[in-house]
Amino acid sequence: MVNVAQLQEEVREFAASIGIDKIGFTTAAPFVKLKDRLKQQQQLNYQSGFEEPDIEKRTEPLLLLEKAESIISIAVAYPSKIKDSPRGKKGERRGMFCRASWGEDYHTVLRDKLAQLELFILAQVPDARLRSMVDTGELVDRAVAERAGIGWSAKNCSIITPEFGSYIYLGEMITNLPFVPDNPMEDQCLDCTLCLDACPTGALIQPGQLNAQRCIAFLTQTKQPVPEEFRQKIGNRLYGCDTCQTVCPKNKGMNHTHQQTFTPEPERVKPLLLSLLSLSNRQFKEQFGHMSGSWRGKNPIQRNALIALAHFKDEAAVPEIGKLLKDDPRPMIRGTAAWALGRIGTSQAEEELQEQSQNEGDTSVLREIHLAIEQINTN
Repeated sequence: MVNVAQLQEEVREFAASIGIDKIGFTTAAPFVKLKDRLKQQQQLNYQSGFEEPDIEKRTEPLLLLEKAESIISIAVAYPSKIKDSPRGKKGERRGMFCRASWGEDYHTVLRDKLAQLELFILAQVPDARLRSMVDTGELVDRAVAERAGIGWSAKNCSIITPEFGSYIYLGEMITNLPFVPDNPMEDQCLDCTLCLDACPTGALIQPGQLNAQRCIAFLTQTKQPVPEEFRQKIGNRLYGCDTCQTVCPKNKGMNHTHQQTFTPEPERVKPLLLSLLSLSNRQFKEQFGHMSGSWRGKNPIQRNALIALAHFKDEAAVPEIGKLLKDDPRPMIRGTAAWALGRIGTSQAEEELQEQSQNEGDTSVLREIHLAIEQINTN
């Protein structure tokens, strides 16, 4: 007969020994309130489309593991500052990957830690049934973490911990073992609304409600052209957005560097924008393939690099952008290149646009070219 209380303490100790920063336990009961919220999000079309579409699976652990009794939630901290951060300058502008894409892909790191945790539990209880997931699994990581006492669910939809702020990655393991649940943490956001006020696109509709379709973190990952109303808001972000985290008072002074796999490589997390435009698939994979921000491939990153060059009005980039406008086989890239030339607005940019307007066969790109020419002429 397993002494569950003793095993639970041993699991906590082992988790700490393999670099898991926080661990919590909760029941495998349905997430009833979450189910209602997810249905509302679906009706409002506020979801990103990256989530598991089956709301029942997202809220009913018993559908994912037969005879599920409890869920273990883990958190691993990541840094918020870059040592020796390179600075962009005229003619050498840089883009930015968000903090959640620094270092090695967190999916890989947390899956490895959960696998080690599974092996530890199975060594004590060989017939235990376990199922782990990180981010792309069916369960909502933040809902599990909130109920397991890892932190509280903040107004910006992040989990905030007293120890690490919101700079944490989450994962969980469903088990058929009756671990004693930890107590949820009290909400400590109080009347602060800094994250809601600072959101560049108004994606935070109200405390705890996000319209992912307006969220820059989502927009930088889409494979379609970014709607025009959001392009200037993206700035020089290549992947993700940290605004609602960086303004949070609970994150002030938080920069935990002990997880060395997440140490940012300055030239990779703040790369030169122009160099991104000509990368082949192989080169992109070699340089960025180990980062979580590479999961959608090079196309969105190159599109975002064009938006960033337009943000800086980088005149030195016009020849390269003009080359993409003429020669790139991807309509999304040609269309974004046209828009970028319109924002940069030099006479050379207009020449590139006028020339391609005579040769472009894609109607969506042609529209971008005409709008860009109009933009230059009205300035």
